[in-house]
Amino acid sequence: MFVDQVKVYVKGGDGGNGMVAFRREKYVPNGGPAGGDGGKGANVVFEVNEGLRTLMDFRYQRHFKAPRGEHGMSKNQHGKNAKDMIVKVPPGTVVTDADTGEVIADLTEHGQKAVIARGGRGGRGNTRFATPANPAPELSEHGEPGQERDVVLELKLLADVGLVGFPSVGKSTLLSVVSSARPKIAEYHFTTIVPNLGMVETEDGRSFVMADLPGLIEGAHSGIGLGHQFLRHIERTRVIVHVIDMAAVEGRDPFEDYMTINKELKEYNLRLTERPQIIVANKMDMPDAEGNLEKFKEQLEEDYPIFPISALTRQGLRDLLFAVADKLEETPEFPLAHEEEDTGVHRVLYKHEADQTEFVITRDPAGVFVVSGDAIEKLFKMTDFSRDESVRRFARQLRGMGVDDALREKGAKDGDTVKLLDYEFEFID
Repeated sequence: MFVDQVKVYVKGGDGGNGMVAFRREKYVPNGGPAGGDGGKGANVVFEVNEGLRTLMDFRYQRHFKAPRGEHGMSKNQHGKNAKDMIVKVPPGTVVTDADTGEVIADLTEHGQKAVIARGGRGGRGNTRFATPANPAPELSEHGEPGQERDVVLELKLLADVGLVGFPSVGKSTLLSVVSSARPKIAEYHFTTIVPNLGMVETEDGRSFVMADLPGLIEGAHSGIGLGHQFLRHIERTRVIVHVIDMAAVEGRDPFEDYMTINKELKEYNLRLTERPQIIVANKMDMPDAEGNLEKFKEQLEEDYPIFPISALTRQGLRDLLFAVADKLEETPEFPLAHEEEDTGVHRVLYKHEADQTEFVITRDPAGVFVVSGDAIEKLFKMTDFSRDESVRRFARQLRGMGVDDALREKGAKDGDTVKLLDYEFEFID
């Protein structure tokens, strides 16, 4: 089973809570505040492991919740920071935010890491709130909630060379004879429903990875057949080896096949046509193949090299592999389409926090005022409502943010109900 796209939920660890504590020492009648801060919550980090080939593991575990930081303790002891949660992914994984479509990370090399969900900072203990006016505050913060998001993981194979062509033109047979890959080969269409990778070595010791990609048919760019799955994997390849059945075993015209496949590549992503192509005229051991090849050459306008081979009898393979290896040496890596628009450096994670809304006030059908928003919800979660001083601080912060005035503008009167997350308060004017 080959899994190449999956949606998972990730959540960074919450910060530990700060503590309210005071010094209790002999001969120190009124010891000052001594509550420690909470520890930082763990990040969820994706790391590339080249031993993995598919996203299969994510079929069984789709929730990744990092541990929270330790709570602060008395005697000004800070809580311990939580250890990052490391999640292994195969090379070639692209991580996208499911809601915004923003690419968070493109993980290609072994050991490469990316923070996908940040942990929250620890809450401050009461030592932090001491001022000359209030030397012994009974006030602390809860830890900041960790970042949570749904992400889509998409695997784009890291092959240097992609074999393209109609179903049953001999791509799998070619891969099996030039590498140690053992793809399923049979006489019917779509024997290859998962990409097969093989390591190919030429006689002069050069090597590259070749992928036999699922058969492409007309309309693939719009998702017909195995369309999208196939095209997604070819985005990574640097050289396209276009396999054509020159013997026209299935009665199709080789030149039409060639035009159809190229049209599909172009419709899916114009950048694919920039990749160098090598045309392989397969099944040359069959009758009619020679005649068809001559006709094909006359019709072909581009100056692509054509290699007549027979994957079955292995004729012509040596020259073909040398040509592919040469072409790879002179072809640079192509950036993926999304990297173009976004030149790397500023594609970072804190975009997520940048566009936070402070608060929004709406009314539900029962006439209750509902306050929501990233900043206010975070503030609410970090407030310890078991202590009066914390509650008073929360009320001051709301006033400072302009929530009271905004509620008045919306028509809130003394005694009206105001809802924030699952809690209800009474509006006091």
